[in-house]
Amino acid sequence: MGNDGGSIPDRRDLVKSKKKAEQADKANQTRAVWFFCALSKRPLQEPIVSCALGKLYNKDAIIEHLLDKTAYGDAAKICGHIRSLKDIKLLKLTPRSPPPPPDSSADVAKFVCPLTFKEMNGGQPFVYILTCGCVFSQSGLRTVLGSSPSNGNTATAESSAAEDEQLEVCPQCGTKFSRSSNIFMINPPLEEEERMYAAMELRRSLEPVKKSKKRKAGADAVADEVATKKNKASPEGHSPSPAPGLNPKISAASRSLAQSLAVEEAKRKAGMSDAVKSLYRSKNDAPRKETFMTMGTFTRYA
Repeated sequence: MGNDGGSIPDRRDLVKSKKKAEQADKANQTRAVWFFCALSKRPLQEPIVSCALGKLYNKDAIIEHLLDKTAYGDAAKICGHIRSLKDIKLLKLTPRSPPPPPDSSADVAKFVCPLTFKEMNGGQPFVYILTCGCVFSQSGLRTVLGSSPSNGNTATAESSAAEDEQLEVCPQCGTKFSRSSNIFMINPPLEEEERMYAAMELRRSLEPVKKSKKRKAGADAVADEVATKKNKASPEGHSPSPAPGLNPKISAASRSLAQSLAVEEAKRKAGMSDAVKSLYRSKNDAPRKETFMTMGTFTRYA
């Protein structure tokens, strides 16, 4: 068959199977979100902040983005929901003891849970409290609170339950927080992130609308202008202030100049012929039907 001494090709030689699609390495993805800034892609260094979706950022990268929206090309996709520094929370992280040496691998976690001392490397889910920014492992906080802590992405709509809810106390700093609305998961899975985004949009829709100072100043200026026009139009309004007096020397010079110009104009007209005078008309003369194009010619419309 192969014409080389009796070699027989089989199916593997004749049929090429479709290659499998390349899949991203989960270990590298986990390392990227837990050890590097989601915006600048630089290693995480304190101060570290997080948003309502649980992503980790270097604070200086967020400030740079807010000052210049074009500083990072994919910023609108990564942190387009961050409008100001009020939309992020500074995290209170517990450093690892002893700290990793500077020449160690980047996979060594720099922070741990203060309750269970589990490493913050993506192997265990971590959460942070919105009111104070303290970071714990989810299992450690569940143990302290006595039940499973619900994330802030699932509540906010149950107003009656939120009013009757008893506030908890942070086990690290003692700050009070709501178990249903002040606990946010760090680097959540995709489905959880979508729920957190929906909860964030719901909270923002319930916020009162703030009037900007510029708009208020513009409205006040328009109102003042309208009031000024009304005062001028009304007969009871104040009379306009008299114009300031001119220098008597300047007024005398302007009068003498006007008189000299009038004398020269009279002399110029006195020397004109009747034909030239007919080209010039004064304001008191009766209007003419003909124009300079039909003057002296016959027209039925004249």
